[in-house]
Amino acid sequence: MLNVIWASMIAVGILYAALTGNLAAVADGALDSAGEAVQLCITMTGIMSFWVGLMEIASGSGLIRSMTRAIQPFVSFLFPRIPQKHPAREYISANLIANILGLGWACTPAGLKAMEELEKLEEDRRNGRDPGPARPRGTAGNEMCTFLIINISSLQLIPVNVIAYRSQYGSAAPASIVGAGILATAVSTAAAVIFCKAADRS
Repeated sequence: MLNVIWASMIAVGILYAALTGNLAAVADGALDSAGEAVQLCITMTGIMSFWVGLMEIASGSGLIRSMTRAIQPFVSFLFPRIPQKHPAREYISANLIANILGLGWACTPAGLKAMEELEKLEEDRRNGRDPGPARPRGTAGNEMCTFLIINISSLQLIPVNVIAYRSQYGSAAPASIVGAGILATAVSTAAAVIFCKAADRS
């Protein structure tokens, strides 16, 4: 569907440019944007390598393990029906930590693994191996929906992507967005938690 929308927008833009005599400007803009996209990719690759390297150092030093233990009460509050030693808890914790540190690309593998483990938990419930409420096959359980919403709300202490974009496009103080980013994502995460808890009771 999105492909159709984007293709339609491009077609309408080109048609309008042709009718108004601005086709050359559209072609120049497309070429300039392609060059900017390559430069942005190079910038993001460097920043991503730097932060992923820091994550590896933090993991090797035991910092990530300590942070994972520290947020377990929050994970238990959000997902009270997930057993304490279930593998999903570890993946959820790793995903949340990566999001908090602004490493959206690093949190994706953990997020996918968490969803796989939550699906296995749903299967256990359907087969009577877990006492939690079972959902019909093909239906997302409460934990899966909660995890998705919390993941989208994405509390961030360091908005790495936004800082990189601002730096790429010439901002005099790329990191000045940090305070506003923390406030905005804290509000969005609080709203997500309240919504999930209210929906879970209904």
